[in-house]
Amino acid sequence: GRNQLAQLIPGNSYVDQWYDALAQCLPEYDIDTIPRVAAFVAQCAHESGSFTAIKENLNYKAESLSRVWPRLFPADVAKKYAHNQEMIANRAYGGRMGNGPEETGDGWKFCGRGLIQLTGRANYQSFADSLEMSIDDVPEYLATFEGAVQSACWFWESNNLNQWADKSDILTLTKKINGGTLGLEDRKKHFEHALHVLGA
Repeated sequence: GRNQLAQLIPGNSYVDQWYDALAQCLPEYDIDTIPRVAAFVAQCAHESGSFTAIKENLNYKAESLSRVWPRLFPADVAKKYAHNQEMIANRAYGGRMGNGPEETGDGWKFCGRGLIQLTGRANYQSFADSLEMSIDDVPEYLATFEGAVQSACWFWESNNLNQWADKSDILTLTKKINGGTLGLEDRKKHFEHALHVLGA
């Protein structure tokens, strides 16, 4: 219940709202056993800093831009873009993931949002289609408790992640979510803690 969630996202001020959204969404996506719920909450808690960061932070300084995207942000360009999140998103994400080129503004409009960040026009469109919703309403919906949870559930289902949760295979889950193994130990810790709290 709520008390269990409070232990899994310590310090979060909105436990009630998150609990209600999870209770509503998880069963719709068959995230309905202790290992599945534990894996889902653990991965989301890791990805979102205990359900606090539900919009991508692109507030990079010039040196960081050049390090993360060397081709797009050589030193002279990086100086002009530093700390302007909208400009950074439009350049970094322009022309990929279904986004139009930099000048269309798609990069910023479809930047990462939700507990497992949904990024890019193509993903936003697929998510919108799954809910029979207009893509123009998705950015605002992803900023709500329900939308942040539902998009993560949609990602989970689209990538068939329950099968790995059933096997407690946190390595494979992490690769499917992260593309690599970033934060693997922390994710494992979150998962073991969630199993314990949920009474497995």
